[in-house]
Amino acid sequence: MNLLGGIHHVAVIASNYARSRDFYVRILGLEVIAENHRGARDSWKLDLRLADGSQLELFSFPNPPARPSRPEASGLRHLAFRVAQLDDVVAHLQREGVACEPIRVDEFTGRRFTFFADPDDLPLELYETPAP
Repeated sequence: MNLLGGIHHVAVIASNYARSRDFYVRILGLEVIAENHRGARDSWKLDLRLADGSQLELFSFPNPPARPSRPEASGLRHLAFRVAQLDDVVAHLQREGVACEPIRVDEFTGRRFTFFADPDDLPLELYETPAP
């Protein structure tokens, strides 16, 4: 029995809210659903939507502690985004000054993918799948 219907959202804490907001909204093109400042916590919460309806929550907190986040560290390995045309997205990121690793091929699925990082060096992946 499959109890889970899909991923609703992923939450990310930014060290520099404005820089990360620009990255996820302008560079990656996520749609702003809501943006709220929580005064009691001196924290921003930005709700963003991807094309498939899934969401990313971007938070800010004063002086968040650093966390190891390389793809091979224990814990969440990376966040992967599905793309139809990997080369086009990589070219867009490179024009925006975002470095991408060389494109690789998944040995089990034959699909192409690459990794890049957000402004806090969180590992992100682009995984090419055919358009629906």
